[in-house]
Amino acid sequence: MMLGAISPFTYIWIAILIVLIYFLLRSFYFWLQRKSLAKLGGPLSEKQFESTMRKAQLIDLREKSEFDHGHILGARNIPYSQFQYSYQGLRKDLPVYLYDSGVSLSTRAAIKLRKAGYQHIYWLKDGYLNWKGKTKKKSN
Repeated sequence: MMLGAISPFTYIWIAILIVLIYFLLRSFYFWLQRKSLAKLGGPLSEKQFESTMRKAQLIDLREKSEFDHGHILGARNIPYSQFQYSYQGLRKDLPVYLYDSGVSLSTRAAIKLRKAGYQHIYWLKDGYLNWKGKTKKKSN
């Protein structure tokens, strides 16, 4: 009998609250993962990234169309949507430098690499959108 007294709007607010809690917990999980990944490498500022990337495998996780529009000079494109099937081609003895538009895809890719046994994983702290270094665009 008590359930009938609750308005439909209450159910909507409960559903919204559950979704909001889910996204907050998910964000917190990825924040914790980034913190634990710092032991194997971690985020690099643009200056650190640019000065050391020549000794590493530089991976752009954005989709091919974004990569073709412009990417960091020397980067190899492995879109995150295909990353699970393609990362095995990376060498475990060399550092892996990851970047995407922000940092969320880089974090997810770094988690996968860590689980696969890669030891030196770094990512661009502010993502490609804030990159001011050398870039290359595909000419049509």
